[in-house]
Amino acid sequence: MFNLIVSGGGWRENRDTFPLGRTFEYTSDELVARFKPNGILDFESLQNLPTLFMEESWGLEQQYARVGRIIEVSESGGNISLEYYYDPEIAPISNQTLKRVASELDIADFEFSRTHWAIKNQNLYRVLLRHTNSKRKQPKVFTLNDPEYIEPLLVSAMMPFSPQFDHVYAALQQISEQYGLRCRRADDIWESPAVMQDVVSLIDKSKIVICDCTGRNPNVFYETGIAHALGREVILITQTESDIPFDLRHLRYVSYLNNGEGLENLKLKLEQRISALVGA
Repeated sequence: MFNLIVSGGGWRENRDTFPLGRTFEYTSDELVARFKPNGILDFESLQNLPTLFMEESWGLEQQYARVGRIIEVSESGGNISLEYYYDPEIAPISNQTLKRVASELDIADFEFSRTHWAIKNQNLYRVLLRHTNSKRKQPKVFTLNDPEYIEPLLVSAMMPFSPQFDHVYAALQQISEQYGLRCRRADDIWESPAVMQDVVSLIDKSKIVICDCTGRNPNVFYETGIAHALGREVILITQTESDIPFDLRHLRYVSYLNNGEGLENLKLKLEQRISALVGA
C-alpha cells in the first residue's frame, strides 16, 4: 500500500503544500473509510505508508517521480502542509517508466495529468524492484546519468574549439531555435573539472548531436562514436567530403562552405532532417 501524490507544479526539495480538496481522489471507498474515519484524515497512518511523489505529465519534457516518506503533515486553511524526504537508494523514476507499470500500481492513465492524492493498495517497492532495478553500465573513464535523462529540446554541437567554427556554431543555433530547440557546445558549460566529462554529459542529455567532421579532428570523431554508442540522433556535417572517414562514409552527411552563403545553405539542408527528428 502506498500514497500517490501528484502535483501539477512539481515538488520542492523537502517541504510543500497540497490542496485539501484533492485528497483521496481515485481511492477505493474501503481505503477512504480506513484513512479518513469520520471525515477526518488519519495523518499518523498516512505517514506510515511509502509515498510516490509524482509531477503531472505535460509538454515535451520528461517528468520524474521520487519515492520517499512523509515526515510531518498538518492541515491549515484548505491546504495540507507536507514535510518529507526522498529515499536516496531509489533513483528518480520517469513518468514514462511509471506508465509502463501503471496497471500493476493501479494508476489510471488520466491520473498522470491530474493533481490529486490517492491511496493505492499495491506493493510499491515490489513493483519498482521488478521493473526499474536495472542500472546503466558505467564506462571507466567518465560517468553517465543514471537513470538516463534526455532533454527533448537539446541539440549539441561537436566541433573543434577554434574561432573559425564560431560562425558555423551560430548557424546551428539559429536553425535549432527555428524549431524551438536549444543548441549548445561543450565550451558553453563548466559543470565538471574535466572537460571530457562535460562533453559526454552534454551528448548524453541531447536529443540530437551534430558532429562537424571538418579537419578530421580526433576529438570530434571520438565524440561521434560516443553519440552513436549512446543511441543519439547524429547528424554529420563537413566542409570537405574527404574528411568523412571510411567507417562513416555509409551514413548520410551534409556538406557546406564556411561563408555567408554556404552557412545559409547549411541551415536549409538541416531543416528537413531536424524537422523530421523533432516530429519523431
